[in-house]
Amino acid sequence: MNEVNLFEIKKYDFDNNLLHKIDDDHFVNGLWPLVYILSDKNIKEAYVGETTDAMSRMSTHLKHNLKSKLTAVHLVTSDKFNKSATLDIESNLIKYLSGDGQFKLLNGNLGLANHTYYQKNEIYWDIFKTIWEELKSEGITKKSIEQINNSDLFKYSPYKSLSVDQKNSIIDIIKNLLNKNTSSIVIEGGAGTGKTILAIFLFKLLNSDLVDLNLKEFGDDEKEFIKLVSELKENYKNPSVALVVPMAGFRSTLKKVFKNIKGLKSSMVIGPAEVSRRKYDILIVDESHRLRKRLNLGAYFGAFDKVNKKLNLDKYTGNELDWVVMQSKKSIFFYDENQSIKPSDVNKENFDILKSNKKTLIQKLKSQFRVKGGIDYVTYVDKLLNCKFRKSDEFFKSKEYEFLVFDSISDMVNIIKEKDKTFGLARLIAGFSWEWLSQNEDVYDIVIDDVKLKWNNTNTDWVNSENSVNEVGCIHTTQGYDLNYSGIIFGNEISYDKDKNEIIIREENYFDKNGKQSIKNPDELKGFITNIYKTILLRGIKGTYIYACDKDLREYLKQHIQTYKNEKENKIIFPKIIVSPYTVEMVSILLVGSAPCGEPLLGESNIEEMISVEKSKIRAGVQYFIVRASGDSMNLAGINDGDLVLCRYAEKGETGDRVVALLGGENVTIKFYDKKDGRRILLPKSTNKSHQPIIPEEGDVVQGIVQEVIKLIDEE
Repeated sequence: MNEVNLFEIKKYDFDNNLLHKIDDDHFVNGLWPLVYILSDKNIKEAYVGETTDAMSRMSTHLKHNLKSKLTAVHLVTSDKFNKSATLDIESNLIKYLSGDGQFKLLNGNLGLANHTYYQKNEIYWDIFKTIWEELKSEGITKKSIEQINNSDLFKYSPYKSLSVDQKNSIIDIIKNLLNKNTSSIVIEGGAGTGKTILAIFLFKLLNSDLVDLNLKEFGDDEKEFIKLVSELKENYKNPSVALVVPMAGFRSTLKKVFKNIKGLKSSMVIGPAEVSRRKYDILIVDESHRLRKRLNLGAYFGAFDKVNKKLNLDKYTGNELDWVVMQSKKSIFFYDENQSIKPSDVNKENFDILKSNKKTLIQKLKSQFRVKGGIDYVTYVDKLLNCKFRKSDEFFKSKEYEFLVFDSISDMVNIIKEKDKTFGLARLIAGFSWEWLSQNEDVYDIVIDDVKLKWNNTNTDWVNSENSVNEVGCIHTTQGYDLNYSGIIFGNEISYDKDKNEIIIREENYFDKNGKQSIKNPDELKGFITNIYKTILLRGIKGTYIYACDKDLREYLKQHIQTYKNEKENKIIFPKIIVSPYTVEMVSILLVGSAPCGEPLLGESNIEEMISVEKSKIRAGVQYFIVRASGDSMNLAGINDGDLVLCRYAEKGETGDRVVALLGGENVTIKFYDKKDGRRILLPKSTNKSHQPIIPEEGDVVQGIVQEVIKLIDEE
């Protein structure tokens, strides 16, 4: 990356003296495009904007009813900023500040830029990340970008740029909310098509003032869109709106999200039974395929019957879909028939009747937002579960997505745990072919070979719970959630018939009683179980791993999915010890390839061996690894060719740290971490003057912090 003159951040009191203080600023009086943040740490509110006329914009904000209550302004300026760059940085600041959660934003959620422009990825994303770190040092932000990317507050934030698909959907929804002849809207889309994000985006739109909505992105359609939104706000002044979420665990997660968004409250997210308490102008239902009918409800039968009676519906035929339609003037359903996974789910036929009504609008979402394998991966999973492969079909392959089948459950469990340490949100998920015994006793539920596992310890927000990486989730604790990596365990309830070339179900091995009770048609049970596996196979953003307990199914999967190869199995491990004048307690640490200290070379990612290290050197709760240095670029820092270097795992370095950095996704190097002209830089410290500083590019990441060099001798 070429060297650039980076930004400057100046802080001012946001008061009536501000205009005088900034009047002589080169970027202000020169009408340069800049980005700004208004904030107040006491009331925990902020506003993000960009402008080429800071004087005029600040003057307007000082007169604004809400923004004038803020007390500080940060101006972010650079001679490298252009209008595209400031729009992009503004959008990223809005998205990430919302996900950071320290401030509630006064911004509307429309018009966030997401267009491509010159050097967007080459320069400006790196500038944004550096801006973020400086804001973090000043207390405006508190979390790293990586932490925010994994948070539900960010994943389900209404401050997201809309795709063309989603934007057209919003426009059509608004038109039909204004159309007196439309009473219901059904928006169909498969897993990962952004239904939840669109539902929350729409909810925020309905609860925002027109003056605060940002409409910059709509270009030539801006006038039409402003007119539509203005008409919507005129017709729905302080509308009674609720987001209905059928699954209790996911509902709890979205309540937390709403609590942290300005203008929204956790009480706006409700369960289906709560709609009976009042009439609504608009009810938005997410995951509406999980609305229930009166079947296999367990302890919920009593409450269900009370609602049917209160709404004068037939005790046996009234269902949660009926409740929503009856209790709202307008109802919006986000629906995927292929994610119906239990007999208690409202029948597809009920939705077909709703869709056939002349007062119902039907929309379809097709873009894939979750899995980086895209629609090709989604299509491949459908072929896999329906045995639709032809002889000419090749394995699914993608540079962006890992899709592997395992011969060893132990290997898959270990890989998931490694991915969780590196990326977070890597979880095991299984089909319901084991009883849940550990809920009351200290026993293992799932025993496969020498691997012993327990089901999820909680049903509420399990994905984010403390010990979830060591447990196994199911469809009920993961539906609606995004993961980075998922390890799917196909249980003994599902197999493969070689002669018929079809998936078969073994009902006796399926232990979800409410999931099979009352089912008389085997094809119906097969439909539910294949829907379960399809849904959980689409949870992982970066990759999906599979282990099948049934041998015939495993062989079928291996015919169509690349098999994981454990390259460490045949390696001989030579025990080593650290030189010590006395006997000490030792622990084993992984040696994970080499780190060139000269020019970066291809770094190996495989584990070479285990190294014994004094336990006193290891901090509790910290992950460690060892790399072998090569070259002489750090010999003045005490790291020589061949040294074994003990490192703490970390994704961020501080100035002066000796860091292990991953460059270009494959090259590993050890250098000093520093900043020059506001930019990150990796510095050698060597007697060999040929070694040059390295300026990290986009995608280059810190992997660890050097703790010390260790000297070894062979064990005798």
